[in-house]
Amino acid sequence: MPWSASVGELSDRLQSREVSAVELAEAFVGRIADVDGQVGAFLSTTDPERLMREAALVDQARQRDEHPSPLAGIPIAVKDNIAVEDESLTCGSRLLADYTPPYTSTAVERLRQAGLLVIGKTNMDEFGFGSSTENSAFQVTRNPRGLDRVPGGTSGGSAAAVAAGMVPWSIGTDTGGSVRQPASLCGVVGMRPSYGRVSRYGLVAYASSMDQIGPFANNVDDAATLLSIIAGSDCCDSTCLPEDAPDLTPEVGPLTIGIPDEYSSADCDPAILKTIETTAAIAEELGWATKPVSLPLTPHALSAYYLIASVEAASNLGRYDGVRYGYRADEPSWLDMLSGTRTQGFGDEAKRRIMLGTFASSSGYYDEYYVNALRVRTLIVNEFARAFEGVDLLLSPVSPSTAWPIGQRTKDPMAMYLSDVFSVPVSLAGIPAIVIPAGDDDAGLPVGLQIAGPALSDGLVVAAARRLEQALGYVRGQGFAVPS
Repeated sequence: MPWSASVGELSDRLQSREVSAVELAEAFVGRIADVDGQVGAFLSTTDPERLMREAALVDQARQRDEHPSPLAGIPIAVKDNIAVEDESLTCGSRLLADYTPPYTSTAVERLRQAGLLVIGKTNMDEFGFGSSTENSAFQVTRNPRGLDRVPGGTSGGSAAAVAAGMVPWSIGTDTGGSVRQPASLCGVVGMRPSYGRVSRYGLVAYASSMDQIGPFANNVDDAATLLSIIAGSDCCDSTCLPEDAPDLTPEVGPLTIGIPDEYSSADCDPAILKTIETTAAIAEELGWATKPVSLPLTPHALSAYYLIASVEAASNLGRYDGVRYGYRADEPSWLDMLSGTRTQGFGDEAKRRIMLGTFASSSGYYDEYYVNALRVRTLIVNEFARAFEGVDLLLSPVSPSTAWPIGQRTKDPMAMYLSDVFSVPVSLAGIPAIVIPAGDDDAGLPVGLQIAGPALSDGLVVAAARRLEQALGYVRGQGFAVPS
């Protein structure tokens, strides 16, 4: 089985009946068994008998010429903060270690309507708090391109599962960069859609004004296909746009690409800056224009993001009290039970963000911190809008470094937060951005680049990424630390 095969290739093989859905499911289950002991991408996998029954139904429909979706029978992995009925939903937290939701998220329902087979739930930083998938209560996920390196976070399990060939694609969530940054560090494609493109119904909330579900895949076409499945209006989510999924298939003509000055900082890895230069030169060979742009509020975005996100997180996590569901501490009084549940159930980073958010929204500090952060957010939205008056898209790093060694930043929260400095401005603005692998550093670790566009320009972003991907000709999989 070619683990780097595209979804299009797998679909062709299924439709021609060169391979059956059962055989494909067995192959990927076997791949997970062979590789995940080294990587640790999955927290749970679907019951094999249930998975094979679902695959067999797809095969039977094809044999009867009932023409199921051309994608029917292709496995997919789902981040473990997205609800799937009768499957675990831990959010990487001890608090939900034994929780099973009674319903399925809209995004997964749409995957199933397309005939995709959910093969398992992937590891993540607890409730989305982290940038390395080291904050999970259950295990550390390792980067398939270097097993001593982090895969990024918080959707590190979803990115690593695709990078290691355990699934051809997956879905994760992006609040401050949690799809884009692990895509960059693992050498795969990852996209954050415009805010509201994908329903959040069934997604466990972290920061509700920024959370968004997005795809991981081996190439831009596969990521676009996956986004087209899960996008679209949903009456179950009031923040979901009342529009059908965007057209992600058009070609792109001449473009003007802006390269933000503020992203070329001294703190950015030279290999990443060099890759930006190389990619800009290739864009010019395509007939595109490139020009420098300024986003002077970039240095302030990180502070605004962590204040806003922490306030929203503190509010959203107030529901985990041991009363209705989840972990409950065995204490004699109600107050001791409540305190013990949250003390024992939450990890250190979750507690840190709850305390920060509670402080920033408390009486006497609300205006000074939270309200001012919201004002900065508005300024950032306006700054992006002005930048897009002179350029079509922005080309930038998404992470200031390639994958760092496991354990290097776990004792230094500020160093961990700074790894999000280039990803959070897009989240605050709610605009679409995609990350494509564009090269390797001197250690053979992937370098991913971010292409961002104006609000609701998802189709343009995808079209430009597709064209650049073709021109770059990056070959993923070089230097794999897991067997290929």
